[in-house]
Amino acid sequence: MQAKIRTPTGDTSGGQAAVDLISALRDHDGRFPAREQKVATYVEAHLSQISDMTIAELAKACGVSTPTVVRFCRTLGCDGFREFKLRLAQNLAVSLQYISAPQPSEQAASDTAIDRVLGALYATANVMRQQVDPNRLEQAVQAIAGSRQLLTAGIGGGSSMVAGEAANRFFRLGIPSIALEDSYLLQMRAATLGSQDALLCVSASGEAEELVSAAEIAGGYGAMTIAIAPKGSRLALISKIPLLVDLPEDPDIFKPTASRYAHLVIVDAIAMTVAQIRSATTSENLRRIRASLTAFHGRTGPQPLGD
Repeated sequence: MQAKIRTPTGDTSGGQAAVDLISALRDHDGRFPAREQKVATYVEAHLSQISDMTIAELAKACGVSTPTVVRFCRTLGCDGFREFKLRLAQNLAVSLQYISAPQPSEQAASDTAIDRVLGALYATANVMRQQVDPNRLEQAVQAIAGSRQLLTAGIGGGSSMVAGEAANRFFRLGIPSIALEDSYLLQMRAATLGSQDALLCVSASGEAEELVSAAEIAGGYGAMTIAIAPKGSRLALISKIPLLVDLPEDPDIFKPTASRYAHLVIVDAIAMTVAQIRSATTSENLRRIRASLTAFHGRTGPQPLGD
C-alpha cells in the first residue's frame, strides 16, 4: 500500500525508495486496522500541524494510545514517529503548491489560454535575456563552430526536447550532431569525445547526475563542455563554458514550464551565429537540404528546412 518515490540523487533510505506518505494516506481507504485508521484520518486532515505535535499529543487528538501511533508509522514504512514526521515534512515541502493549487475560477476570466502561456513565455525569456553573459555565449559559439562533432544531452521532458532541437539545428550547419537522453549511452559517448569535440548539456536544475557525470568524463578527455544551467549548480561548476540561467517557474502548476522556450532561444542564438561564421558550408548544406525536400514533396516556395 506504500507509494514510493526516489530521491533526486537516486539514493534511497535503507536501500528502499522513499515513501510518498501523502499518497499513502490518501489511498488508505480502509486498509489500516481500525485504530490506525483513526490516526490516518486525523493526519490527512491536519497535514501541516503534525510536525509541531508530540506523539502523545497526536495519540490524544486521535483518541488512541501511543503504541497505536507507532504501529501506524511502521505500517507506512517508517521506523517510528520521528521518522514519520521527518518524511511527512519532506513530502509537504515539495507537495504544498500542488495540494493548494488554485481553482480554474481564480484565473483572470479575460485571459485566454494562449494569453496565459505567452505571458509566462515573455516573462521567462526576459529574465533569461538579462542573465546570459554575451562573452560566454560567444565562447560557446566559437567552441561549437570549430568542433569536429557535437554531442547534445538533456534528461527529462523539457531538457531532452531542447537537446534534440540543438542537434537538429547544428547538423544542418555541417557539424555532425547527435542528441542523447539515455544515461548509459550518454556516458559511453562522452568517453569517446576528445579535444576537437564539444558536449552541450541542457538542464533546468543543473543537478542531473547523468549530465554532471557526462560533462566530467568529456571534459577529462579534453572536450569542450558547454552547459545551459543555473548558477552554482553542479553542472555549471563542472562545465568549461557555463551559460548561466536561473529561471523562475510560474506559480500556476497547470501551466507548462516556460524555461524550455528560453533554453531554445539560447540554442537558436548560438546556431544562428555559428551559421554566419560557417556561412559557405552552411549555405551549401541548406541548399542541398532544400533541393532534397523539393524533390521529395514538390513544393518550391519558402518553407522551413525540414521542420
